[in-house]
Amino acid sequence: MAEEEEKDIPELLYHVDEEQEEERSGDQNLDDLFEVTDTSATQARSGKYIQGIPWKRLSITRESYRRTRLEQYKNYQNIPSSGDAIDKEYKQTSKDGNYYEFFRNSRALKPTILHFQLRNLVCATSKHDVYFLSDYSIMHWSSLSQNSTEIVNFYGHVAPTEKHAGSLFEGFTKTQISTLAVKDDFLVVGGFQGELACKGVSFCTRATNEGNWWNAFMASNNDHGVREYDMDGFQLVNHFHFPWPVNHTSLSPDRKLIAVVDDHLDGLLVDSSSGKTFGTIEGHRDYSFASAWHPDGRILATGNQDKTCRVWDLRNLSNPVSVLKGNMGVVRSV
Repeated sequence: MAEEEEKDIPELLYHVDEEQEEERSGDQNLDDLFEVTDTSATQARSGKYIQGIPWKRLSITRESYRRTRLEQYKNYQNIPSSGDAIDKEYKQTSKDGNYYEFFRNSRALKPTILHFQLRNLVCATSKHDVYFLSDYSIMHWSSLSQNSTEIVNFYGHVAPTEKHAGSLFEGFTKTQISTLAVKDDFLVVGGFQGELACKGVSFCTRATNEGNWWNAFMASNNDHGVREYDMDGFQLVNHFHFPWPVNHTSLSPDRKLIAVVDDHLDGLLVDSSSGKTFGTIEGHRDYSFASAWHPDGRILATGNQDKTCRVWDLRNLSNPVSVLKGNMGVVRSV
């Protein structure tokens, strides 16, 4: 909800409570009032709203604003009315547990999203290290030092520093980043035109002339393909083809199965060695854009434009174990 609330703040600037405004000191102006600053955990515990929005100084409350946003929000769907039946399906979950604790909201960081359907652009490798896209740059932010560092800038010319078969030695220029993944100090970046680059930049290739989505070192693509690359020599190990553009893939913990979700209502479970379909995931009413495995390798979650996250047990795929409702709309990350 944070992103949705913030982008409409300018519309609220003209609704400051006039009586409260008259009480303010002469040296305090509107610029001071709406200067949104960082928020720490200590400040949040003391009552400061975590986004820094001065709700008490506005004529609209946060609750009424949220209510209006929910009423006016239009969920994007490829299949018309795919999310209309959600209230009949989803499982009401308990909200009395605390899974995360607020630490800090840093306003100095400027993450960007180039396409509304592509959201794999933030990656946390530890509780203190976050990688994200900012325009053409891949940035690293440390919650300990509160500093951000540019890792790679794809606006200019980016070329590989190592020689590998299949690598485009001429590199790329002005690459629009559509996805990224980081693990164990290994960075993989995918671009809108099928570009693929790894941290260094030690390797560059072009998978296709269309969009690209990533998970670990397996590339899923709008050209209906899923490609697996060897992480040592950057060589193409497997290339599987599917009937539809592939939006997201995830590899099971034992690396035997690939969850494939695409521009189709059904998802697939595919043998990672042969590419043969092991099982079909049926139940979503729109296209899926996210998938994730439980560490035991038997449970899989999928996120869909029908506003649900569905949890599946591989031992019985006839029905989902649970249907979870999205807060406002599409579930694009799980």
